[in-house]
Amino acid sequence: MIQIVEVGPRDGLQNEATVLDTATKVDFINRCVDAGVQRIEVASFVNPKRVPQMADAEAVLEQLEPDAASYIGLVLNDRGFERARATAVDEVNLVVMVTDTFSQKNQAMTTAEAIAAVEAIAPRARAAGLPVSVTLSASFGCPYEGEVEVSRLVDVATQVAAAGIDELAIADTIGVAVPRDVHRRISAVRDAVDVPLRVHVHNTRNTGYASALAAADAGVAVLDASLGGIGGCPFAPRATGNIATEDLVFALERSGYDTGLDLDALCRASDWLAEQLGRPTPGLVAKAGGFPSSG
Repeated sequence: MIQIVEVGPRDGLQNEATVLDTATKVDFINRCVDAGVQRIEVASFVNPKRVPQMADAEAVLEQLEPDAASYIGLVLNDRGFERARATAVDEVNLVVMVTDTFSQKNQAMTTAEAIAAVEAIAPRARAAGLPVSVTLSASFGCPYEGEVEVSRLVDVATQVAAAGIDELAIADTIGVAVPRDVHRRISAVRDAVDVPLRVHVHNTRNTGYASALAAADAGVAVLDASLGGIGGCPFAPRATGNIATEDLVFALERSGYDTGLDLDALCRASDWLAEQLGRPTPGLVAKAGGFPSSG
């Protein structure tokens, strides 16, 4: 079984020019729940001046049906955590950029300072009954510093894991990963830490699906995806392209993996999302349909 974490309501929408209202965001999340998604990144508790698409995080959580799924909130610092803790969020996800330059651009702090934030917040989250995951962004490459050495990734992963987290996500934030690199980095991190791994890849250079399948073949049981393939990182130049949830589900299930998700429902939700955004979304399976056709 491969679990898909739907990140569209947060990582997808944060990079969209069209700002959806709260009710539409809640509808988006509910459509994912109806398709069988059990974990959904629903909001980020960040400065609304930097990411205005996420300004209504609290309002979104207030309108979600309790216990329908595990709702994940992104936090970057103590202020964000306090905001998240005051809501009905079920999990918190923190971010550590593997390179200092990207960390300064994205979070206005060094990598070491981001690790210190994890060390401070993780025990408080656990005390509040909230599982903690940490995403290691730019694990495969940095838009400012270029190649990221495996030793650098392992060093950061080891420090973050020592904070006592529940899950570690290895993220290809700018879409430069290829399958060989996925296997190499997952193996190196797995040898260094004893924490369940998740993988988050982008399709910026059209290698995202191959990288996600490589992660599954390497034994990673949790993968991120975004309905329709929307999103990217607003602080990474030209870093478009989350992988589309419906496309990933099709590829995984045709490869013999079970996701427990309803592909037809995902495709309908993807078509609906394109209408809300007023533009075609990058995903392809919703346009072509599954195979063999269920119609």
